[in-house]
Amino acid sequence: MELRPVSPTAKGPAQTFTGDVYVTHIYQGQEPSRMVVALVRFSPGARTNWHSHAVGQTLHVTDGVGLVGTRDGSVVRVRPGDTVVCPPGEEHWHGAAADTFMSHFAMLENLPDGGDPTTWLEPVADEQYRSANQQ
Repeated sequence: MELRPVSPTAKGPAQTFTGDVYVTHIYQGQEPSRMVVALVRFSPGARTNWHSHAVGQTLHVTDGVGLVGTRDGSVVRVRPGDTVVCPPGEEHWHGAAADTFMSHFAMLENLPDGGDPTTWLEPVADEQYRSANQQ
């Protein structure tokens, strides 16, 4: 058994998030494990850019109310206890609803070759986000 300390919380980078987002890296697997777990806290209205993950991503909501959207226009409103599975390669975004915060655990796997498991894309347009909040 090995006890690993939690990394300090850091503000999410402006090039991949809109609004105030704070990320705490909880776990980074050592080979042969490739698991990565982070606690992500979104202020009201904050969200990720569009992005995808080579081997998918699982989100587990711990607090607040959030939104998860996909390129086909689907939007799911999520609450504490909800788990969302984003399949490999699916372009999606997630964040807090406009009027409340939201926190979730984000779980994904690093690639075996050491490449970046996340492909970051453009920000979610304000109009897309407003429309998602009305659903």
